[in-house]
Amino acid sequence: MSRSIFFAILASAAALFAAPCQANAEETKPAMTTETKALPKPEKSGLLPIDGLNYYYSIYGKGEPLLLLHGGLGTTDMFAPILPRFAENRTVIAVDLQGHGRTALGDRPFGLEAMGNDMAAIVKALGYDKVDVLGYSLGGGVAFRMAVQHPETVRRLVLVSAGYAADGFYAEMRGQQAQVSAAAAEFMKDTPMYKSYVAVAPHPQDFPKLLDTLGTFMRKDYDYSADVAKLKIPVMLVYGDSDMYRPEHEIKFYQMLGGGLKDAGWMRENLSQNRLAILPNRTHYDVFFAPELTATTLPFLNGETKVKSWDEVVSETK
Repeated sequence: MSRSIFFAILASAAALFAAPCQANAEETKPAMTTETKALPKPEKSGLLPIDGLNYYYSIYGKGEPLLLLHGGLGTTDMFAPILPRFAENRTVIAVDLQGHGRTALGDRPFGLEAMGNDMAAIVKALGYDKVDVLGYSLGGGVAFRMAVQHPETVRRLVLVSAGYAADGFYAEMRGQQAQVSAAAAEFMKDTPMYKSYVAVAPHPQDFPKLLDTLGTFMRKDYDYSADVAKLKIPVMLVYGDSDMYRPEHEIKFYQMLGGGLKDAGWMRENLSQNRLAILPNRTHYDVFFAPELTATTLPFLNGETKVKSWDEVVSETK
């Protein structure tokens, strides 16, 4: 398997983007990975039956709720380097997506729209009316659909390394993604992705099936541009400066949200409610654990828009 295909698999689903009975954390497999050991102990965790799947969730910290959604072939554990920072002043609700981590793949079709519905149902099942949402890659696609389909459940939305259409990728990436299939499973048995999967998955033997599922999923064309205008809530887009998305796509996404269309004005009177962040020296494969990701997104999530005026800055130098 070529190095490029290996990294395409790593990116996998970046091609985007009833009162429940609860299970105790002890009823789910503990992860035996370095990343998991770095995570704080959750305040609460378990399984929620949602539309034919048993979703694993874990809750950390206290404060305003923040739903955190991981990328393809990952788990909640991939956020271990940055989750504690979010949890300092937030209730972080982390969910393992369908077929990932401690959530089984099941027999239900795999798609963003269905998982977007599932996330809204999970939020309500846990007793929250509205949450902020941060999704990376595949999780960004799920977060996008959740906000479009259930706008009443989302207060602020952060999409990290996620696009609105398949043509946002560099052309060579589409070809690499199309090759993801169960045939790659044998080559991946020594990779951190495979090892972390089998450490916690309720059905470890489903790994080849998951690769087939993701490959089929990524070969589908999509264009959600018509839905971008439906996002009336504040949205922040975050990319690495060497991401798998074309810069033109990133800028177009921001403009479709109403940002980057005019100068903000001396008094910031034309400032958009939405934000765009390009993190330097970051790629699609490392942006999700970058320390600067929390520093960049937390002010937005907290609704902080005020910055020092020129007069304030000058006065501080006197």
